Amino acid sequence: MAFLADGRTIRTVEAGEVIFQSGQEGHSMFGIVEGSVRLEWGGGRSAETLGPGSTFGVGALVDTQHHRYARATALEKTRLLEMNREEFLFALQELPMFGLEMLHDLEERLGHLQRSGGFSAPPPA
Repeated sequence: MAFLADGRTIRTVEAGEVIFQSGQEGHSMFGIVEGSVRLEWGGGRSAETLGPGSTFGVGALVDTQHHRYARATALEKTRLLEMNREEFLFALQELPMFGLEMLHDLEERLGHLQRSGGFSAPPPA
């Protein structure tokens, strides 16, 4: 994340600051350079904490009419790299491993949410 952040604008958010709310329209994803972020779904019934190197809000890059599923709140002073779709595609060209690491991180997070009961996978087809 630090490599991708080099030379780009970094957004700093203070502890307790809401980065986005559930239901808000989303046009960018975030990478945590420093600090931590709490994501909450279902009014706080399910949550996870992410730290440096993690990404969140990726759905906004897939769906042009995306609305956020979670509420994202900084737990401490946090530095974020914010990327829109064009910047994300450029980052993948610069560092293809970023895409693989991001997919791996998403898979781990999904598995954790399933094990904790925070997400139910659809039945196999």
